[in-house]
Amino acid sequence: MSDARSKKRLTPVKTTVKAQAKVKVRAKVKAPVGRPAGARRADAALIPGSSVHASLANEIGLRIVRGDYPPGTILPNEAKWSETFDVSRSAVREAIKMLMAKSLLASRPKIGSWVEPKERWNLLDRDVLAWYATAPDREMFLRTVQEFRHIIEPEASAFAAIRRSDEQMAEISQACREMGEAATLPERTRADTRFHLAILRASGNDLLVPLGVLIESALDHLFVFVTRETSDQPRAQALHEAIEKNIRLQRPAAARSAVHRLLANTDEVIGRSRR
Repeated sequence: MSDARSKKRLTPVKTTVKAQAKVKVRAKVKAPVGRPAGARRADAALIPGSSVHASLANEIGLRIVRGDYPPGTILPNEAKWSETFDVSRSAVREAIKMLMAKSLLASRPKIGSWVEPKERWNLLDRDVLAWYATAPDREMFLRTVQEFRHIIEPEASAFAAIRRSDEQMAEISQACREMGEAATLPERTRADTRFHLAILRASGNDLLVPLGVLIESALDHLFVFVTRETSDQPRAQALHEAIEKNIRLQRPAAARSAVHRLLANTDEVIGRSRR
C-alpha cells in the first residue's frame, strides 16, 4: 500500500465533538468584515470576568437607567439585540430575564419587552444602584442617597451606642482609624464604607443589616465623590472620630448629633460641587 493511501485511510472522515467546539468558538470571536481581527463592537461593552448575558444586562440596564430608553419604551427584539451586540439570542433572553428580575423591564408575547416606570425599579439592587450612580443626573443620585442616610444613620448610631458589643466597637474603631491612615482615595473610600456599615450592624436591628449590604455600592459611589475634595478630609475625619468616640462611650444622644453634623458637612460638599 502506498504512503498516499495510508495517509488517506488514517484521516478521519468527521471532526470530533471537541474539534467542532473549537471551530464554533473560533467562529464566534471572529471579527466581522470591516473590523480589525480581535476587535469587538464599540457598543458591546462586556465586563471582564463576567458572563456574556450578565455583561449584556449591564449594558442594557445602564442605558435604561441613564434615560436612553425612557419608561414605556418597547425595546428591540432578540434578533436586533443579537445583531447589535454580536451575541447569541439565548444570551439576549437571559439578559432580559435578569433585567425583569430587577423590575426594570416587563414582557408580553407579541409585544416584546418594555421599560417599566421608575417607581417600580428595584433601586436596592446592587446593579441598579451602580447604574443609577453613573447616570448623567449624578446630583439626583447623591441627593437621594443623602436623604436615605438622614433618615437611617442618626438613629442607627444612637442604637449602636446602646447595643454595640466589644467586637462591633473594635470594628467601628478600626475602620475609623484606617480612614485617617489611608494613603489613597480608594483606601479611604473602602474604610469609610466599612465604618458606616459597621455602625448599622452594631445597631442591633435585624432589618438594618441587610439594608446596609444592599446600599453598599451606593455608599461607595457617594464616598468616592465626596472624598475627592481633599481640603475637606481633615474636617470629615474629625467628624467621623466624634461619632466613633460617642458610640464607644455609649452616649446615644451625642452619637446622633455627631452623625447629623457629618451629614450636614457632606451636604455642603455636594452643594459646592454644583457651583
